[in-house]
Amino acid sequence: MAVAPARDGNVSTPIKRIRWATQRVSGQSGRRKRHSILERFHKRTSSTEKRESGGSHGSHLSGVQEEAEGTEDGSVAAEAEAEAISKRRIFFNMQLPDDARDQNGYPLTQFERNKIRTARYTPLSFVPKNLWFQFHNVANVYFLFILILSFFPDFGATNPGLSTVPLIVVLTATAIKDAIEDYRRTVLDNELNNSPVYRLVDWNNVNSAGDDVSLWRRIKKATSHGLVTFFGLFKRRKGRKSKGKTYAERALDEARPSEETRRTPRTSVYSTRSHRTSFLSAHSHAEEGIQLTPVPSPLPGQNPPSDYLNVKDSHNPNHRPDTAFSFEPDGDVEAEAANGHAKPQPPARFYGSLMNEEKETSGKARFKKDYWKSVQVGDFVRIYNGDQIPADVVILSTSDPDGACYVETKNLDGETNLKVREALRAGRKVKHAQDCEKTEFVIESEAPHANLYQYSGVARWKQRDPSKPDGELRDMAEAVSIHNLLLRGCNLRNTEWVLAVVIFTGTESKIILNSGATPSKRSRISRELNWDVIYNFVILFFMCLVSAIVQGVIWGKSDTSIRFFEYGEIGNTPGLGAFITFWAALILFQNLVPISLYISLEIVKTLQAFFIYSDVLMYYEKLDYPCTPKSWNISDDVGQIEYIFSDKTGTLTQNVMEFKKCTINSVPYGEAYTEAQAGMQKRQGINVEEEGAKAHAQIAEDKVKMLREMREIHANPYLYDENLTFVAPDFVSDLAGDSGDEQKKANFDFMLALALCHTVISEKIPGESPKIDFKAQSPDEAALVATARDCGFTVLGRTTEGIIINSLGVEKEYQVLNTLEFNSSRKRMSAIIRMPDTNQIVLYCKGADSVIYSRLVPDQQPGLRKNTAEHLEMFAREGLRTLCVAQKVLSEEEYQEWSVRHDIAAAAVQDREDKLEEVSDEIEQDLTLLGGTAIEDRLQDGVPATIALLADAGIKLWVLTGDKVETAINIGFSCNLLSNDMDLIVFRVPENSIEAAEIELEKHLKTFNITGSDEELKAARKNHEAPGPTHAIVIDGDALTLVLEDHLKQKFLLLCKECRSVLCCRVSPSQKAAVVQLVKKSLDVMTLSIGDGANDVAMIQEADVGVGIAGEEGRQAVMSADYAIGQFRFLQRLILVHGRWSYRRLGECIANFFYKNIVWTFALFWYQIYNNFDTTYLFDYTYILLVNLAFTSLAVILMGVLDQDVSDKVSLAVPQLYRRGIERKEWTQVKFWVYMLDGIYQSVICFYVSYLLFRPGASATKSGQGVDDTKRMGVYVATSDVAVVNLYILMNTYRWDWLMLLIVALSIGLVFFWTGVWTASATANNFFKAAPEVFGQLSFWCVLLITIAIALLPRLVSKTIQKVYFPRDVDIIREQISQGKYAHLDSDEYVPSPTGSSTSSEILKPAVPRREQNVADDERPIYPPSVTHTATTHNPRSQSGSDGTEYTRHRESLERPNRISLDRPRPSYERARASMDRIRPSFEASHDFTSANRLIRLESSHSRTTSRRGNDITSELR
Repeated sequence: MAVAPARDGNVSTPIKRIRWATQRVSGQSGRRKRHSILERFHKRTSSTEKRESGGSHGSHLSGVQEEAEGTEDGSVAAEAEAEAISKRRIFFNMQLPDDARDQNGYPLTQFERNKIRTARYTPLSFVPKNLWFQFHNVANVYFLFILILSFFPDFGATNPGLSTVPLIVVLTATAIKDAIEDYRRTVLDNELNNSPVYRLVDWNNVNSAGDDVSLWRRIKKATSHGLVTFFGLFKRRKGRKSKGKTYAERALDEARPSEETRRTPRTSVYSTRSHRTSFLSAHSHAEEGIQLTPVPSPLPGQNPPSDYLNVKDSHNPNHRPDTAFSFEPDGDVEAEAANGHAKPQPPARFYGSLMNEEKETSGKARFKKDYWKSVQVGDFVRIYNGDQIPADVVILSTSDPDGACYVETKNLDGETNLKVREALRAGRKVKHAQDCEKTEFVIESEAPHANLYQYSGVARWKQRDPSKPDGELRDMAEAVSIHNLLLRGCNLRNTEWVLAVVIFTGTESKIILNSGATPSKRSRISRELNWDVIYNFVILFFMCLVSAIVQGVIWGKSDTSIRFFEYGEIGNTPGLGAFITFWAALILFQNLVPISLYISLEIVKTLQAFFIYSDVLMYYEKLDYPCTPKSWNISDDVGQIEYIFSDKTGTLTQNVMEFKKCTINSVPYGEAYTEAQAGMQKRQGINVEEEGAKAHAQIAEDKVKMLREMREIHANPYLYDENLTFVAPDFVSDLAGDSGDEQKKANFDFMLALALCHTVISEKIPGESPKIDFKAQSPDEAALVATARDCGFTVLGRTTEGIIINSLGVEKEYQVLNTLEFNSSRKRMSAIIRMPDTNQIVLYCKGADSVIYSRLVPDQQPGLRKNTAEHLEMFAREGLRTLCVAQKVLSEEEYQEWSVRHDIAAAAVQDREDKLEEVSDEIEQDLTLLGGTAIEDRLQDGVPATIALLADAGIKLWVLTGDKVETAINIGFSCNLLSNDMDLIVFRVPENSIEAAEIELEKHLKTFNITGSDEELKAARKNHEAPGPTHAIVIDGDALTLVLEDHLKQKFLLLCKECRSVLCCRVSPSQKAAVVQLVKKSLDVMTLSIGDGANDVAMIQEADVGVGIAGEEGRQAVMSADYAIGQFRFLQRLILVHGRWSYRRLGECIANFFYKNIVWTFALFWYQIYNNFDTTYLFDYTYILLVNLAFTSLAVILMGVLDQDVSDKVSLAVPQLYRRGIERKEWTQVKFWVYMLDGIYQSVICFYVSYLLFRPGASATKSGQGVDDTKRMGVYVATSDVAVVNLYILMNTYRWDWLMLLIVALSIGLVFFWTGVWTASATANNFFKAAPEVFGQLSFWCVLLITIAIALLPRLVSKTIQKVYFPRDVDIIREQISQGKYAHLDSDEYVPSPTGSSTSSEILKPAVPRREQNVADDERPIYPPSVTHTATTHNPRSQSGSDGTEYTRHRESLERPNRISLDRPRPSYERARASMDRIRPSFEASHDFTSANRLIRLESSHSRTTSRRGNDITSELR
């Protein structure tokens, strides 16, 4: 017998049209169900035909079968659509047609394997491929070229073998790093590729040729298996030698299961209560195939029928066991229906079946545990709850009787809320392996593409009409959409099992197609560094050229003494000798080009990223999320940010919605004290804490009253005091009828609309008292349904046909006929409901105010429309997000006609979404307004202080949001973007024309005495000062589209540059990216974008630095960002601390790197002057190899990683220190050349001090051995050089801690150590015993000290003069730190103040006097003047007589003396109204810019000719 859907289940059954769902925790019922599957495994017999599901008012795909069976026109439409798509045909149990096979009979189309390789290398390819990638680096190519030259004796390299050491070290270190990284990727690849899945075996998949394996693949497999075997033997051998391990050690050795990458034994299969051994527990059964019978148990709280486990007609081979939901109505039920005791069931619609019951099968097919990498296109797979989807698959059937399943797409788009996917109607009978064998169909699919939200295909098969068993086979078709597709990487949730067929595998799956990395970004310093390296190449070229010319000229002379001492020139001719000298000089001076600089910078940036990641002060404990650098090479860019572009919702706000207010039938309800109000009161000098305490006390009192009155009306078991956010005692009174039946009915209908019009999934939370939670597509929708619950209209759950609502204690089931879903273009959603008592069909619609108002019945409800618009404006000005709610009563004929057109649109294979949207728009006309809602999205902690701190640092913040102008303005006030001292420019273009936009632009440009010329743009590029806090601009998306035109965007940019704050409202993702691009490229500034959602990805990738906020619901922005943080407030530390440190460190590190190479190389160059530039080596060759590898690199790397001019606390206390980064003063070409010249000077000192020592005559040791040969003189010069360089780096370092001093001492000592070690062996040849001979000379130590003193003296003097007479901001702050003025920062109680700077360049400048406002009051922007508190104007929750909502004028429409409801006290509403009655007309009101004025005038612009349009669209769809 049929089982009625239970109404007290823990989880509501999802309506078929919903995309969104929630995750429930599996309980005892889930384990019983899994145990039942195992118990019935041995009892399974062939099953009988499953009863057709009676639910026909289905999803947007349900119409496919209806038109295929019921209307010829629909079939023709589906055929035409299917022919239009790019076909990918996949055959199931059908012979491939001739056009799909090659001459050998193999499939003509070769599909991608499902094996994924993210690793770069294989054991065979690692060495050659890694070397190939490494030599893509110009540095390694340069090293290799020098190395090749050194192997030719003519070029003078003394030890070619030793010269390979640096390159070998670099290549080996990089190869090891790459190998480790690739090994990790390989391990993850193997875990994923070897994840288990149940795949149908022992049947013929005609779409693939399994034995057609290439020779190369066989070689690779053999190599991999050989290596695995070798390491396995090695491990076993090692294990035998060990004495055994503890349990903990063994546990560490075992592979740990991962939810994301490997499948663990499922509870539903490996039940602990099973009386038999799990088939995976014994090795003999580890790979044994299993044909599980899907037995979906009732939902928690439902009782199975008494014959739940009965198996009828077990001897009939074509009979399948009944399940809880696969039953036929028996005779008793039919008799009851005939006698009138039960409602007669409508005849079930025929959807067809993919199974051919007449097909002869072998019966050998079974589901066997296999690996993901073995899955092929065309395979049948069974997926269980919690499993990851192995490939892109089309769902045939699920454990749910309606074919629904839940999927988590966190790996695809970062969202953790669940979506609902549906099985094909024709595939829902396919439950078993034998059923899969009996299917005969083909899927025609579109080609693979990366769009995660779109898919078009069609399933085709032949079937007889059940009413004519002997009739001919008919062509059947069912459209396949994205709602029938499970994508690889998703996780199956809350569904026992899914049976599906594979469509896309491996690299053709959508997750792989979307796995492209974010655009490659290079830091500004890295881009500028290329020119500096080129300059060094030019210098090197000229040094080599001079050497070649001089040497050639000298050797060309015949009258010099060189003829008596040399045995001829190398090249026999002066020209050839000069040519050889050129390349020999290239080897000699190779260190001039700082190739090792790139390696050092990689080390520095990697360590900087590690320290950013390790900063516990940027760790968000709630989400267990640290600041995570995704791009390690742009940390210095974070220290140069001048413009920040931020989203609002979820970035500045928490994206946690609370229902605060509503307006119903012209009556406003709700008490709230919003952050926008508090922010405006604070700016007016009002004690916010005191006012807030009074307001919250009043709200608490009203809340108690409301709860008491609500429980008097209805003892709502699901109402919890702490969950109530909508505080409105007058609403409860009106709901009880105190204001008359009209308002009572209006309140009832409004809350009923909130309870019915949604796609929310209800979830019962286990516990002593009943509790229902809601999960929804958006937090706004969950807040609306939760408020309806708190007011007595509780969504209990869903059935296969509708939704169950408890309305003030009365439980009813409302049939949901259709759900027209929300999307960004529609900006609304609708639900078509059949009312249970009257059988009336009602369409409920909710959406943006402008969208709803444009669809209202024209010339009706003028008073209600006007009042509602005014209330919505008030709500928006209080910082609340508003929606409108409307309804429409449909006749049966009107709905049925529209339903046919909707089904045809749902059957479309091409442009299905567009056609559905067009059909939906047709019925969403002539609506009746019910009211509006207002929801608060609270600011995140620390947002106002962070914005103020960034502004003090000179950073300009622009907000790019999709919210309304009024909401954005009030949020701007609450988060310190706007202030009462600013003139607010609200930029709008009523005519919506480019000419009008240009006129508006020029008008505002005149305010600043600019015209928008190219000269002004050039001046703006050089001016990095923040504009004064005098103006702010607000612009909406329509106007922004106009001003972004090519000939207007420059003027718009210059206008915005004169404003302290810029708010762009109602903007699209592409507009966000366009604004970022305009500022970045036109002003040549560093930009940062921060957001939390998918709509922010475009601007995140467009900016120089992209920051994603790891929200609680989505991580798509994080996946595309360069840095990921948990909260907006962490941005201040990322930028002002780590960004500033990184930029300053990199700038100093690079300059010192160039300097040290110049000192070393030019010391060699000066020596060439005295040997006719014959490229003789002054130093031992090992010195040349080790100078960058060991002697001078450690100190400069440590400087780039750990140097600090001031601490992190001082950096936040004095944000003005960041301005040097904005002005890019830490790394300039002037600084580069100053350090280069300083290096040349010091090279002169290092060489000539030693040269002058040896010039007068010979020097000898005590034993008479000479120390005046080249190599020993080189020890004098080299040691002095290394000591000078390291001390110079120390002098340029701000932080002299023990580690820095130790590294400098070790670097200097290393040259002494190496000289002693290397010269102690006879291997050093004529350098043997040089260390004791040189270091034993007093002259050596004198030369060393004198060289250090003379070389460093100019730098010491210049630094002293600069710090004493021309101090920078940081010098002043460091002096104050030494005086103890910042000692308070070290206390634990200290909290940085956004204006806590003590001194800066700004402090040293004359103070800018506050600009006097000379604008008339009636032309001032919307901020209110202060009003003296009086008995009539002051309210405990007002802000000097105003709530900050800037109500524009006294509204006569609000005076309704006959309404009882308005005579009651409404503190929040009366406060706002009193405030608005007393302030001057606002700038917006005088220009008709307010929402109220716009909405009141708005009439529907859509066609009313529904029938004509319906006919047109029907023909169009066909």
